[in-house]
Amino acid sequence: MDLPVMPPVKPMLAKPQKTIPAGMAYEPKWDGFRSIIFRDGDEVEIGSRNERPMTRYFPEVVEAVRRNFPERAVIDGEIVIIDPDRDGLDFEALQQRIHPAESRVRLLAERTPAGFVAFDLLALGDRDLMGEPFSTRRDLLEQCLADARPPIWVTPATDDVERARDWFDRFEGAGLDGLIAKSPGGAYQPDKRVMTKIKHERTADCVVAGYRTHKSDPEAIGSLLLGLYDDTGSLSSVGVIGAFPMARRRELYAELQPLVTKIEDHPWNWAAELMTTDSGARSPRKSEGSRWNAGKDLSFTPLSPDLVVEARYDYMEGTRFRHTAQFVRWRPDRDPASCTFDQLERPLRFELGDILPPG
Repeated sequence: MDLPVMPPVKPMLAKPQKTIPAGMAYEPKWDGFRSIIFRDGDEVEIGSRNERPMTRYFPEVVEAVRRNFPERAVIDGEIVIIDPDRDGLDFEALQQRIHPAESRVRLLAERTPAGFVAFDLLALGDRDLMGEPFSTRRDLLEQCLADARPPIWVTPATDDVERARDWFDRFEGAGLDGLIAKSPGGAYQPDKRVMTKIKHERTADCVVAGYRTHKSDPEAIGSLLLGLYDDTGSLSSVGVIGAFPMARRRELYAELQPLVTKIEDHPWNWAAELMTTDSGARSPRKSEGSRWNAGKDLSFTPLSPDLVVEARYDYMEGTRFRHTAQFVRWRPDRDPASCTFDQLERPLRFELGDILPPG
C-alpha cells in the first residue's frame, strides 16, 4: 500500500455542546464503529478509532470498498448495520461482529452484513487533502462516490441550521445519535476535538436495583444498576450510573448496606441459581451483560427496590440506555412502582431508507 496518507490515522474528534451552533456544516451523527478506510487498488485496510485494523471482521465491507471507492483513496466514516425489521441502526449486532473465529466472522457477514457511511475524504489519488478546507473535501467526496451503491453511502449534509434542527428531532427515530457540526473551512486534524457533537439529553426516574463494587476498592460503589417497571409489573434492567467521585463512592457503599437483600427476595429472583457469593451477588442475565466484553465478571449485589434516582440519558437502544446514564438527583418523593417505561420520551419512528437510499 502506497498512499499520500498512510495507516494508522487517528480520526478527528468532536466536543459536546448542548445547542446547535450557527454557520457550520451539519451531518447526522451515526451510531456505529468509527473507521478510516484506506484503499490502494486491491489492498484495503479498515482502521479504527484506537488505530487497530478491523479489516478481518468486515469482509463484505472490504468487497464493497473495492466495488465503489476510487482506486486510491482514504475515507473517514462509520461502519453500521441496518436492522431490516425496524429499518434502523443495530449497534448490538455490530458489536457481535468483532469475533476471533474466522468461520464466525464469515457467517455474521452473511447474516448481519455491515455497510459504510462516508463523511470525510483524507486523500484521493496522490493528493493529501487533510490540510484542505472541509468544504473542499466534502465536494470531492461527493464527486468520487457519486456512483457508489449500497452498502456504501455518503452521509447527508447541509449548511442550513433550520434543516439541521429538523434532522436532530426526526432522525433519532431511525437510531441516529444526534448531529455533528463542522467548520466549512477547517482542516482535518487527527485526534483533535475540533468538531462539535450535539446529542439528545433526557432524564428518567429509575429504581436502584443493585450495585457493583469499584474495581480498586471493594467498599466503594462502582456502578448503580437501574430498573424500570414494564407493562406486566416486572422490573427490567435498563442500564447503570457509574460516575461518582471516589469519596462519594465510599459514602454510597455505606449508605446502601441497609438495603442489601438476598436474591430470593429481589425482583430478579429468577437468577437465584446463578448466585456467586454468600452475600447474594450473582451473575446477570443476558440483558445485563457487558456490550464490549462477554467474559467480564458482571456479578452484582441486589438491593431492595426502594430507592429512586433521576438519571440523565441520551437515548434508548431497545429497552436499555444506549450509554452509561448520569446521576442527576435522588427522588425520595417518587414511588418506585411509578417508575415505568411510560415516562420515557420516545422518538417518532423515522425510516432509515429516507436517509440512506437503498439504491
